[in-house]
Amino acid sequence: MKIDVFSHIMPPKYREALFKKAPSNFYGSQWVDIVPTLFDLDLRFRIMDKFEDYVQILTLASPPIEVAVGPRDAAELAKLANDELAELVMKYPYRFIAAVACLPMNDMNAALREADRAINDLNFRGVQIFTDINGKPLDSPEFTPLYEKMEFYGLPIWLHPHRQAWIPEYPTEDRSKYSLWDKLGWPFETTIAMTRLVMSGVLERYPTLKIITHHAGGMVPYFASRIEEDFDFNEREGYDYKQHLRKPVLDYYRKFYNDTALYGNTAGLTCAYAFCGAEHLLFGTDMPYDNQMGYRHIRETVRSVQEMAVTDSERRLIFEDNAKRIMRLPL
Repeated sequence: MKIDVFSHIMPPKYREALFKKAPSNFYGSQWVDIVPTLFDLDLRFRIMDKFEDYVQILTLASPPIEVAVGPRDAAELAKLANDELAELVMKYPYRFIAAVACLPMNDMNAALREADRAINDLNFRGVQIFTDINGKPLDSPEFTPLYEKMEFYGLPIWLHPHRQAWIPEYPTEDRSKYSLWDKLGWPFETTIAMTRLVMSGVLERYPTLKIITHHAGGMVPYFASRIEEDFDFNEREGYDYKQHLRKPVLDYYRKFYNDTALYGNTAGLTCAYAFCGAEHLLFGTDMPYDNQMGYRHIRETVRSVQEMAVTDSERRLIFEDNAKRIMRLPL
């Protein structure tokens, strides 16, 4: 079985409600209509049928709800979206084996209530958040209760990258060019968010917390030695960022779980495997965001995992066993 842990969907009722409540130019609106597999199930199923033993765990597509609307609307939209995701899992259990809850992160109390409802009442297998919450870093104290709750449940947090088009790469410009905000900005934001969670001690305080990153851990596997060396060099400069950590810095980065959504880059996956091991890689494709409505991402990700120089048992860990284990899937 190939369990796609990071496939995206935008259910029809939620999509309609979102477009009514959000500003006309909200982040993500440019993608929805040009990617019909986000909401057209017939088209989605035709693509899924091309791959043997392929199933999906559903995550809500961008934008983060808190970017599009205020706290009251965010709580209503999150409930609507999660109810629709639950209906899809119930109606098509052999297509969608589980779902991940979206949360109204601009209202922490509402987010905690929705996490409880989604996990206890809807049987969701985790929650999704983004690499910043309306500009706030993930190590802000106000988000601590969510980490406590998800460690209590023993279920993962899906960490989706987030950066917007009007954040420029250069201070002399007023917006990003060449779509660099998502092409390279998103792996960068993933790396920054991971580092804030590590260096602030969040992973020290919650040692069994499970977090799944998108795109194979961002820049971390490739720059691991640089990260380690520079933090050591900082100590010589008089900045002891590691004083409250009991383990080497890279040990905390290796606690993250990372998906395989590198769009067919076997060398990149091999780098991630060398850093975190097969036990912390999960098959994920980023379906359906490609020019073939998701077909290419699935095809190329399957190919790249199959081309990795790993044992059959390790490949099975990546394709299915890790997902079954950390999400406690009844398969």
